[in-house]
Amino acid sequence: MERFKTFEDLEVYKKSISFTVQIYEILKSDKLSKEFSLNDQLKRATLSITNNIAEGFERDTDKEYIRFLYFSKASAGEVRNILNVMMEINLLDEKIYFELRRLIIEISKQLSNYIQFIRKRAS
Repeated sequence: MERFKTFEDLEVYKKSISFTVQIYEILKSDKLSKEFSLNDQLKRATLSITNNIAEGFERDTDKEYIRFLYFSKASAGEVRNILNVMMEINLLDEKIYFELRRLIIEISKQLSNYIQFIRKRAS
């Protein structure tokens, strides 16, 4: 498998950007727009996924790259937790919740697979 030239070429990055756009759109709704603290934390955690993919990609070693991919994966877990809380306190429609949950789990799995790919490549 060839090395990617930019982080923008990575499927997991593209999917994470699309997910981030969806989150921003959902947070514009009247029901959610007043939840400033929760919204801010969700935005930060969501952005952290793509930020860490990008930052890790720009590092000089696979070891550092893997470290940042783990940060990205952890942020995906944080996003999932926030979505769970939002669902429990009735801030999210069930259909939207399950779709976002499915997507963030998919992103997390892609990050895990990519970490394994980088590990194999490095050895």
